[in-house]
Amino acid sequence: MVLSLSVVVLLLILAWIFLRSGGLKFSHALVCVLLGFYLASSSIAATIHNGLTATANVVSSLHP
Repeated sequence: MVLSLSVVVLLLILAWIFLRSGGLKFSHALVCVLLGFYLASSSIAATIHNGLTATANVVSSLHP
């Protein structure tokens, strides 16, 4: 739960930065949001979640 909330906040911040800098138009952001909602309700959502969790575990285990 915490990881998914952090990812959502990170993506929201990135979308806001792109929107403010002119690199992302509002219509593009809306399409991205709708795509996210559709992906979350699809059968591939569990696979995406597992992939993101595995990636987060790998990144968190790295020690620079």
